[in-house]
Amino acid sequence: MAGTPDAGSVGLVRTRNVRLFTAEEPLVLERGGTLGPVDVAYETYGTLSPDADNAVFVCHALTGDAHAAGWHEGARRPGWWDNLIGPGKPLDTDRFFVISANLIGGCQGSTGPSSTNPETGQAYGLDFPVLMMRDLVAAHRALVKHLGITRLLAVLGGSLGGMQALQWALDYPEEVANSLVIAASSRLTAQNIAFSAVARRAIMTDPHFEEGAYAAAGVNPDTGLSIARMMAHITYLSEDALTEKFGRQPHPDAHEPGFGIDFAVESYLDHQGQAFLERFDALSYLYLTRVMDYFDPFTGADALDAVRTSPVNWLVMSFASDWRFGTDHSRRIVRTLEHAGQPVTFREVPSAWGHDSFLLEVEPYHATLRAFLGRALAEVER
Repeated sequence: MAGTPDAGSVGLVRTRNVRLFTAEEPLVLERGGTLGPVDVAYETYGTLSPDADNAVFVCHALTGDAHAAGWHEGARRPGWWDNLIGPGKPLDTDRFFVISANLIGGCQGSTGPSSTNPETGQAYGLDFPVLMMRDLVAAHRALVKHLGITRLLAVLGGSLGGMQALQWALDYPEEVANSLVIAASSRLTAQNIAFSAVARRAIMTDPHFEEGAYAAAGVNPDTGLSIARMMAHITYLSEDALTEKFGRQPHPDAHEPGFGIDFAVESYLDHQGQAFLERFDALSYLYLTRVMDYFDPFTGADALDAVRTSPVNWLVMSFASDWRFGTDHSRRIVRTLEHAGQPVTFREVPSAWGHDSFLLEVEPYHATLRAFLGRALAEVER
């Protein structure tokens, strides 16, 4: 059943697609090599000001896409950050021009491992190049240029989206006035990498993985991908959130102890894993988790040279119950930026909902974003 836009919605929207790099003029990748053609799927909300100075770029997390706000025709739910983007919301589309794009390496319209390799006529599979965070940013920068914008009022995102916001502002501070890094990390811990390693192993050892060529074989590693999603989802929620939602409540169909779905939380995770199969590709999961593993932007003596010359206004936020990228991760970012003389605002937000809090309507979180972005816009309107 289709949903209905509310008064604060941007209404019905559509995803557009643009070719930003070609085989003749490809994207040059950080690790060497090139990628072309490169298509990027994106959506925009609001109106770009005459001086093009009210643009905000939203970077999505691991399994997100370009559809951040509003409704697609016939959809059952709005975009993934609809509670944040729209008239009167923290990202007020009566004031801001908001851009949201699907990552390269993804599977929702932008070029990724499930796209057709022009050299073979088949899906890239594991022939797709391994990407780094700077490659994701390079594609987004090309989109911003395509839209006629030379400097963003802000770039923001949560989790992997926050990592992109951090990399973008560090490398190109002259193009970004404000960077909002939410529930993110500048360097994954061994535990973080371990979670993703097990998820990737579940996918790659699925009998239907076919060494990455499952599309050509007409199959899909559904079991491995659903297990990967189930495990990851546990890390996105706090223990208190799971306890409040499910406790030890038995599944209504469980009558005798066994090895099926005996508890409500098991049923919930099973549903999350199965629903994920409808919207995400296994290879994109491999590639984008690897981007996160290798992200370490403060490495190198010159890592902060650009922002020392052109400071950026930073907002770094964490959530008290987030144990995937907890407050220690955010404080490391804050300390490093402060040592480079950057103006940094930091807030740890009380929330019981763990890492997923950045997707939810948590009042002090939204209030902080509203105040920071409102002040940023007021600066350019003077």
